[in-house]
Amino acid sequence: MNIVDELNYRGLIEQYSNEENVRKLLSTKQTIYCGFDPSAASMHVGNYVMISILKRLQMAGHRIIAVVGGATGMIGDPSGKSKERNLQTKEALAQNTACIKAQLERFLDFSDPERGLVVNNYDWLGTMSTLDFLRDYGKYFTINYMLSKEIVSSRLEVGISFTEFSYQILQSIDFYHLRKEYGCKIQIGGNDQWGNLTSGMELIRKLDGDDAEAEVMTAHLITRADGKKFGKSEKGALFLNPELTSPYQLYQYFMNTTDEDAVKYLKVFTFLSHDEIEAVSKEHFEHPGERIAQKKLAYEITKDIHGVEAAEEAVKMSNVLFSGDVASLNGKEIEELLGSLKVKLDHEMSLLDLLVTLGAAPSKTQAKTFILQNSVAVNGEKCADPAKIITKDMAIEGKYIVLRRGKKNYFLGAFEKEN
Repeated sequence: MNIVDELNYRGLIEQYSNEENVRKLLSTKQTIYCGFDPSAASMHVGNYVMISILKRLQMAGHRIIAVVGGATGMIGDPSGKSKERNLQTKEALAQNTACIKAQLERFLDFSDPERGLVVNNYDWLGTMSTLDFLRDYGKYFTINYMLSKEIVSSRLEVGISFTEFSYQILQSIDFYHLRKEYGCKIQIGGNDQWGNLTSGMELIRKLDGDDAEAEVMTAHLITRADGKKFGKSEKGALFLNPELTSPYQLYQYFMNTTDEDAVKYLKVFTFLSHDEIEAVSKEHFEHPGERIAQKKLAYEITKDIHGVEAAEEAVKMSNVLFSGDVASLNGKEIEELLGSLKVKLDHEMSLLDLLVTLGAAPSKTQAKTFILQNSVAVNGEKCADPAKIITKDMAIEGKYIVLRRGKKNYFLGAFEKEN
């Protein structure tokens, strides 16, 4: 399967400027670029789709260029926004740019310039004078042409500043510069970037002639179950930084996808082959309820983003919650799983009182009923004695008391450690 068929099979590409020309170009080694916005210190799963496309192209033998928008990030891309974004300081953008560059280096091979490059567009845009910008590039963009782009027209009702209005010219200059400097003939981006990408392609042809080879293709905007795209501004965004979204949180998110989305996401997010995906899909629908596709998806994406060790730990933590074997967890894992439920314990107490203190029962009467029904476990061990005293000596690492009521209801108490 050639790379274009591979991308189409995975449902990654929504629009081509000219698919036939793209196929022809990609039949030989090409240089392809994609831009990344440093408006935050970490990319998210939506960005990972673009990273994965670059990686697939690189694996197919092409050279890729990842452009971190140190200059365009100072302006702000209007696409997908209902109002002007808040401009960041140069210092914040510089820090974000360094963080994004470091993340890109985790996933893409930049060890050989013939395989991949990561560059900052501030290097060529940051030194350009206003007069050069207007004289050398601005004259090739008519107001009517720029207004016709959906990224601009969608903002006309609420208003758009000249700053964001000019963004598509700056991104167009990027494409022209990279073609001239590195022979880059293909640009990729999210489908909300279509107007910016085609503007760059057309600028190249205005400057270098109608026969200048330049094509673009855009990726489908992958949506979550609620229909919203994976993005850093969305509530519950899935960041690539494990400090912001832990491997376990990432794993659990994809474990909870629908059957249809699980199979779709296997194609989008994983590097499993066509045959492997079709085999998982077949087995998944032959055994409804076993969540075969979800388990494979969650493991693969966690492994690819955070490594094998983190993925296996996420599987272990997920299995522990299902089985109730919480005694096998360490303090860090307990905090990861149940930290948001934590209630401080400043003294020993009976199991009856513990249920009420942790919110596992609304009253002592109800707590006693739960305990006598043998539905309560402390640190993985069933306990049917309401008067049993829960001591610090029983706590995991001398601190944590994990209480389970029924099969799925967990609560966490934490003794304060002595100094």
